[in-house]
Amino acid sequence: MVAAMAKVPAAAVAASGLVGGYGVARWTGKRPLGGVALAATGALAAYEWNREAGPRAAAGLTVAYVAAFAGSHPLAKKVGAWPAVFTVAGSVAAASWAVTRRAAQS
Repeated sequence: MVAAMAKVPAAAVAASGLVGGYGVARWTGKRPLGGVALAATGALAAYEWNREAGPRAAAGLTVAYVAAFAGSHPLAKKVGAWPAVFTVAGSVAAASWAVTRRAAQS
C-alpha cells in the first residue's frame, strides 16, 4: 500500500493531512478521530520525506507539520477556521516541496 502512495507527492500528503484531519474532526464532531487522521497522514508524510530527502529533512518537516497544526488554532481566532487550516496546509506543502525538490536535485 505504501508503494502505491509513493506516487503522491509528500507535499500533497502533508497538506491533505492537515485539511483532512480538521475536516474529519469538524464533520464527525469527534476531535480525537480528526487527530487520528492527522497523525496517520503525518506519519505517511514523514515516511515519504525520509525516503525522498533523508532523516534530517524528515525531522524538520515533521516539526513544521506539528507546528502548523498548533499554529492553526491561534490563527483561526483571527481569520476563521477554514482559512487558517488552508493557510498552514499551504505553508507546509510549500516547505515540503522546496525541501524534497532540493534533495532530488542534489
